[in-house]
Amino acid sequence: MAAGGVTGSAASIRISRPHWQALLVELAEVRRQRHLVTYRALIERLQLPAPAMQTLAAALEHLAALDARADRPLRSALVVSQGATRLPRTGFFECATRLGRFSGPADGSAAASWHAGEVARVFEFDYPGIP
Repeated sequence: MAAGGVTGSAASIRISRPHWQALLVELAEVRRQRHLVTYRALIERLQLPAPAMQTLAAALEHLAALDARADRPLRSALVVSQGATRLPRTGFFECATRLGRFSGPADGSAAASWHAGEVARVFEFDYPGIP
């Protein structure tokens, strides 16, 4: 974690410490309710400044890396697009592939099946010491 925030994959994209904490709290609440949340809803709830989508994506990739390093299910799987598929954006699957968690195309039945399983694991996992 960088001083004053979390640095994402792009060095110029950062999320402030208060926004990072709010992101963790929001995802914990979504998880507790066993729901998914859209990128747009999360951006609005967190009141992220521009470039909001890039900031959120970088923060979610950072969280995925932290979860993978700790051998936990990826909480970033709870964030999905508004479209009919209700799947995360392509970048989520690319990140999961880099982390060794997913293999295959970022669209289609394999991605949907893997995502559904990851969401189920997130709902069932006990994240100790995490809001």
